[in-house]
Amino acid sequence: MTSRRSGPARPFRFLAAACLCPLLAASLSAAHSASAHSASAHSASNHSISARSASAGAAGAPRPPAVGERGAAAHLHAVRNDPRLLRRFFERLPKGGELHNHLSGAVSTEYLIELAAEDGLCVETSTMTAVEPPCGPGRRRAADARTDRAFHDALVRAWSMQDFPAGGNGHDHFFATFGKFGAVTWRHPGKLLAEVADDVVRQNQFYLETMATPASGSARRLADEVGWDADLGRLHGRLTAGGGLDRVVAEARGEADAAEREFRAAARCGTPEARPGCALPVRWIAQVSRGGSPERVFTQMALGMRLAERDPRFVAVNLVQPEDGETALADYRLHMRMLAHLRGVYPRAHLTLHAGELWPGLVKPEHLAFHIGEAVDVAGAERIGHGVDLVHEDGWQRTVRTMAAREIAVEVPFTSNAQILGVKGDDHPFATYRRYGVPVVLATDDPGVSRIDITHEYQYAARTYGLSYPELKDLARASLEYAFLPGDSLWHGNPTRSGYHLAAACRGERPGVTTPGPLCRNLLRSSAKAAVQWRQEVAFHAFERGFGAPR
Repeated sequence: MTSRRSGPARPFRFLAAACLCPLLAASLSAAHSASAHSASAHSASNHSISARSASAGAAGAPRPPAVGERGAAAHLHAVRNDPRLLRRFFERLPKGGELHNHLSGAVSTEYLIELAAEDGLCVETSTMTAVEPPCGPGRRRAADARTDRAFHDALVRAWSMQDFPAGGNGHDHFFATFGKFGAVTWRHPGKLLAEVADDVVRQNQFYLETMATPASGSARRLADEVGWDADLGRLHGRLTAGGGLDRVVAEARGEADAAEREFRAAARCGTPEARPGCALPVRWIAQVSRGGSPERVFTQMALGMRLAERDPRFVAVNLVQPEDGETALADYRLHMRMLAHLRGVYPRAHLTLHAGELWPGLVKPEHLAFHIGEAVDVAGAERIGHGVDLVHEDGWQRTVRTMAAREIAVEVPFTSNAQILGVKGDDHPFATYRRYGVPVVLATDDPGVSRIDITHEYQYAARTYGLSYPELKDLARASLEYAFLPGDSLWHGNPTRSGYHLAAACRGERPGVTTPGPLCRNLLRSSAKAAVQWRQEVAFHAFERGFGAPR
């Protein structure tokens, strides 16, 4: 499988499934029924604001709670120093959408072990890597983990960050996990998605974008047949000549169909025992392995963008594998130019990019100076994943002002950043992005590997940066506002700057209290995005009523 960001353990064959048309209909029905480095080379901590003042947004002051929010805000204040009660509060909190999620790294390690046992796989005991049978010398049956607790626990530690020592090399261990369980994940995309979708629903989220790699073997073969050409227009023409790229697109769509069937069977969709994830809107982001040869990288980019324009289940492209890898660093500017060219060919395809997942000491200073800036200015990314090395980039203030002006959101997975890069607290640019008015969304990245969930990330944000309830609520709203769902937003204007005010069609409506009027109903029927946003607002109303909010 082609793993999240590590090298392939074997080709990632499945890809992209979970159809959205029926799921969006279910969502709409549910909604209606609910009626730098700078020139002086300062450090990151010098450029971030303090934890408490981090709660101030672009306008310079926190948003005070509205009448309906006051009970929830008071409860949050009362339990802020009680981890158990705080966890319960954030479990119940509606938390928007999950926008930065790698399917292979999102499933619990325990479930991967069980799948390995079901498939009769073996484990090389020297590396704890899942492999095909037979289970000869130096190998154990994965099924042994069902009865041997020590073996089971050793697999959990090898395949995740469980019990990883604080002083260890988290970066290398994190990325190595994907190669160790890779033989498990490529077989069952639908089953993996069923597990992840249920988790997202249990976390009180309403939408999922997840990443995987479409038709990787055929894309690689096509790239090798075509070869490299520095003239990107000519290279794209060679890929499409004779229907070559279209055949790979068709294969990827076939994989998506098969994965969707597996998902629906595993989740028992359409039956009285349907699992919660059946009603979750899901979209796929096509991964591109940035450590490959230029022709392979370009082919994967073109495939993902062509899919995004031809199949509504696919919405965007992203680059994966370690950003600090040798090829990823050497070819970074070339990759940005490739994306810029292909965005001109496929203007309806979205682009979100891992950029700035770097830190001093991991790479040479010259590699810290431009990655986020080039992703924004050259590639035209609509969202940035991680963006951790922001203040080490040349002209970083101009970059964040551009991101704010264009509403380019940054996807922040706190635990992943801490485990891989050792960056947390005031070293993290979370506060800086918010201070400049950049949209921020919280995400999990690889919650199975990290051993966390989105509730943990919201709780971390609240405790570390002193966020108020209205600010946390707006973070959840932002994760739907900047999702790649089609249709008009429920909100008017730029909500990161001006606040979340209902669009004209729904102005005066009270989600969860009143039945939408004709204009609002039309918006909710015609816009997948607005339908999911309305559904979250209904959930917020119910959540706040639990703390004595007015009906």
